Amino acid sequence: MTETVAYPHIDKPPDGPARLVRVPRVRVAQIIMDYLHHGWSPEEMCRQHDYLTLAEAYAAMLYYWDHKQEIGAEVAEEEAMIEEALNTPHTSPFYRRMFGGEGR
Repeated sequence: MTETVAYPHIDKPPDGPARLVRVPRVRVAQIIMDYLHHGWSPEEMCRQHDYLTLAEAYAAMLYYWDHKQEIGAEVAEEEAMIEEALNTPHTSPFYRRMFGGEGR
């Protein structure tokens, strides 16, 4: 018999990432990145993000520990996107118009 765990503060649609129910723009992976990169506890996350409740922060942590591979892959994908953006030169239209060339 398999047991189904309910995450009352987390919504996980079949075709998308796990998100907060109350604040759907916030993904569980975003909360977990604070834990992984800053070492923040759920209490610290709530101090840093005033929209986040303690129950939501703990629910995100629980979801992460129960779905570590899924959330880890999402975090790795986001880190790769950030790394690519940091290493790709960007030239604004203003810079090209003013200086006629490439730049950062």
